Amino acid sequence: MRRWRETAEAARAAHPPREIAYGPGEREVMDLFSAGDDAPVAVFLHGGYWQALDKGWFSGLGPALLARGVGLAVPSYDLAPAVRLGTILKQVRAAVDLVRDRNGGKRPVVFGHSAGGHMSACMLSEARASAAVAISGVFDLAPLIPTSLNVALRLEAAEAAALSPIHWPVPDGSTPGGTILDCLVGADESPEFQRQSRMMADLWGAKGVETRYEALPGLNHFTVLDPLFDRDSDLVARIVDLVKGPRNTA
Repeated sequence: MRRWRETAEAARAAHPPREIAYGPGEREVMDLFSAGDDAPVAVFLHGGYWQALDKGWFSGLGPALLARGVGLAVPSYDLAPAVRLGTILKQVRAAVDLVRDRNGGKRPVVFGHSAGGHMSACMLSEARASAAVAISGVFDLAPLIPTSLNVALRLEAAEAAALSPIHWPVPDGSTPGGTILDCLVGADESPEFQRQSRMMADLWGAKGVETRYEALPGLNHFTVLDPLFDRDSDLVARIVDLVKGPRNTA
């Protein structure tokens, strides 16, 4: 996390972002790192179990994408326990929709880490994204209920089921784009993170979504973001390909 902060500060100094409000709240703002007036923009949704961190921690993801002609939007959102998870999802919808509106109506590629992986899959299910890369995502919220994380989230069984993308409809395959979901996880993460990513890829893949599961060797729940700092990494190349690919047309 110290690396996240240090690279964020360096990136903001080298490429000052534009802060854009997507709602009326203090945290309903996003940083936009532009790669040019006509350049496409990907959206990164940060983690923190819906109860920690903000956009300022993840500016360091911008330079690798900017070097390859892709802009980056990083929204903050309100956190639990001040708001419930459903409210956070509404805020993320507004942020992603604003990026789409600014991009001529083209749905952006959304990628996210941990809680952000959960929300990325949700945005894909709702056809707000043209593709999603979920990194160490949480797709079934029910296992969180008996843990200490739920002190802030206050999830009950019905709410957890309703907000778990494993139970959501898959994207409409007749719509251009919106049918690609990558589920990535660190090979050194806990078995539960690996299980959930594999389960999500298998479940949606069986329903016609183009899915991919990969456990990245030598990476844990925090270092799994390391490839995003490297413009030449396979993960950055994958995101750029999704952003610039032919499916991203509507």
